[in-house]
Amino acid sequence: MRVALLGPIAWRTPPLHYGPWELITSLLAEGLAARGIDVTLFATLDSVTKATLDGVIPTGYEESAHDGRVWEALHVSHALARSGEFDLVHNHLDWLPLAFSQHCAAPLLTTIHGFSGPNILPAYRQARSHYVSISDADRSPDLTYVATVHHGIDLSALPFSAGGDDLIAFGRIHPDKGTDLAIEIARRAGRRLVICGIVQDADFFARDVEPHIDGDRVVYLGSVGPDDRGRILGSGAALLHPIRFAEPFGLSVVESMACGTPVIAYRKGSMPEVVDEGVTGRLVSDVDEAVAAVSSLSGIDRSGCAARARQRFSADRMVDDYLAIYRKIVR
Repeated sequence: MRVALLGPIAWRTPPLHYGPWELITSLLAEGLAARGIDVTLFATLDSVTKATLDGVIPTGYEESAHDGRVWEALHVSHALARSGEFDLVHNHLDWLPLAFSQHCAAPLLTTIHGFSGPNILPAYRQARSHYVSISDADRSPDLTYVATVHHGIDLSALPFSAGGDDLIAFGRIHPDKGTDLAIEIARRAGRRLVICGIVQDADFFARDVEPHIDGDRVVYLGSVGPDDRGRILGSGAALLHPIRFAEPFGLSVVESMACGTPVIAYRKGSMPEVVDEGVTGRLVSDVDEAVAAVSSLSGIDRSGCAARARQRFSADRMVDDYLAIYRKIVR
């Protein structure tokens, strides 16, 4: 089987720091290549992979002066021009390839990593593509799906840890992610908070986050790359995930659980689907419940938390799920 993975190009694959779509595309490419599948990864030309690499843009447009609108169009055009060479094209690049799906000479499968808004749905409704959701919670009633495939993670980079007393907030700094709520939860719980992530909303950071960063009770480590994720996530008593939006999946959530660090998450989006109540974390509705959940962390066994997460969210399981879908579509 010859498979083309049409990856995103905002960042390198795999990403050096932020880039969840690039990370999943990388894990899938490496897992498929390890199984002997003939894989071509369409990504930035500085990407690192055991698959065959092809592309047009030297580096990610978020890491350079390249105009993302122009280079994504060139990227899609280049990949679809080669689509007749493959048994299947697997799109991880959001809606743009769907606008040109009639020009794809192989069956097209699209993993929907999340909808940026209802305005992009026409591209999905009209496209000739199979769809995979990353959680049942993130499905649109307007679309038909072949499966839900939960993301997998690189377990080798996320060793089990006995943890510590700190609370962790890990992810892009944006009102959606509730970084300010995490600060309030930690303050009321009497715990130190370690914040990691890119600043995606500068005004929010300056107004609601930065004034609280003192290097003591609230520490900001910036964007954290893959080499440090496991160490930091494993060092916490819990990961705080007080989201204000319907989270499509939550990679840092399952990464934390795999290290043995339970998650305290707001009951929105995929969280009831991803977090096993009382085993890998606590689902709460507001700050008061989150503070109470911090007090009840001793009731969660860290080794049991890690075991459940590793059983549910390994990269190997994700690759197996996608291979089964590929074979069904190609047949």
